Amino acid sequence: MKRLDHYWDSVNPVSAALLPLSWLFRMVSWLRYRAYRVGLLATKKLPVPVIVVGNITVGGTGKTPLVIWLARHLRDLGYKPGIISRGYGGKAADWPQPVVPESNPVLVGDEPVMLASRTGCPLWVGPDRPATAQALLAAADCDILISDDGLQHYALHRDLEILVIDGARGLGNGFSLPAGPLRERPSRLTQVDLVIANGPSDLTSNQMSLYPGQMINLASPSLQVGLDYFKDQSVHAMAGIGNPERFFNTLRAASLQAHVHPFPDHHCFSEAEITPDDALPVIMTEKDAVKCAPFAHRRHWYLEVSAQPDMGFIQQLDKRIREFRDG
Repeated sequence: MKRLDHYWDSVNPVSAALLPLSWLFRMVSWLRYRAYRVGLLATKKLPVPVIVVGNITVGGTGKTPLVIWLARHLRDLGYKPGIISRGYGGKAADWPQPVVPESNPVLVGDEPVMLASRTGCPLWVGPDRPATAQALLAAADCDILISDDGLQHYALHRDLEILVIDGARGLGNGFSLPAGPLRERPSRLTQVDLVIANGPSDLTSNQMSLYPGQMINLASPSLQVGLDYFKDQSVHAMAGIGNPERFFNTLRAASLQAHVHPFPDHHCFSEAEITPDDALPVIMTEKDAVKCAPFAHRRHWYLEVSAQPDMGFIQQLDKRIREFRDG
C-alpha cells in the first residue's frame, strides 16, 4: 500500500478526495496563526533574540544542515548561540531535557543528538518551546537562540523567521494536509523574513547547496574516508529521513551502486534492519547513525552533509543580525 505522501506531488483522485479535510486543516491553522498575531493567544518574549528555522511542508527540506551552518555562522560573528528543538519521537518522561552528543536518541530524539554533536552548542528539547528556551537560558550562557523546526510554534516570540523549502518538490500540489504536504497556507512565504531553497527554485532567489563530506565508520569513528572510496562499489543505502531519495541520489551521483532501503522519517532501527544477509557495506545518513551506533559493526558507515547558503542570503541574514545588536 502506497504511503499518503506519494500523492502529494500532483492533483489526483486520492488528493482530490481528501480536499474537504484539507480545507478544514487550512482554516484551523490560519485561525490559530491569526489568534497569536492579534494577541488572543499569548506569546512569550525572551531576553535574547530568537531565530526560527522551519518549513511549511511535511518532509525533509535540508533544514537541519542549515541549522548547523547557522549555529557556526553566529559563533563566527561573535555570538554564543543555543539551540532548542521539540525532540520529536523522544520518549523521555520529563521535559524539557538537555542534550549532549552522548544523549540517548530514544529519549530525546535523533536530530537533537546530531545537532549537539555537530555544533557543540548548548541544546535543550521539549514540546513546550517557551519553557524549553527558558530552561536553556537558565543553564547556559547564551545570547541568541535558534529554534529548530519551530515555525508553527507561535507561543514563542521570534525575532527572525527563516523558511526552508525543497527546490525540487517546492510546495507539492499546493494542498494542505492531508491532501497535500502544506502545514500552512502558501502565503506564509510572504510573511517570513527570509526564504531559502535547497536547490534551484522559482519560489525564491536565495539558494543553498548540500555538500557531502567524509564517510565515517560507526564502529570506529576515527576511521574516515572520502565518498569516492566506495566508487563503483555495490553498497546498501539506508535512510529514515523526510526525503530519502535525495540521500540516495547523492550516492548515485558519486558512482556508488546503491541498493536503496527507504524507511519512515525518524524510524527506530533494529540491528537486523541494518544488517543485510551479505557482506556489502551499509551507508546511512548521519541522523540515522546516532540511533544505530550502539549496535553497528565495521561494515556500517554514515555520510556527513553540510549546507552552504549563497552570498545573497548571507548578506540579508547578516543585515538582520546587525539590527539585533543595534537594538
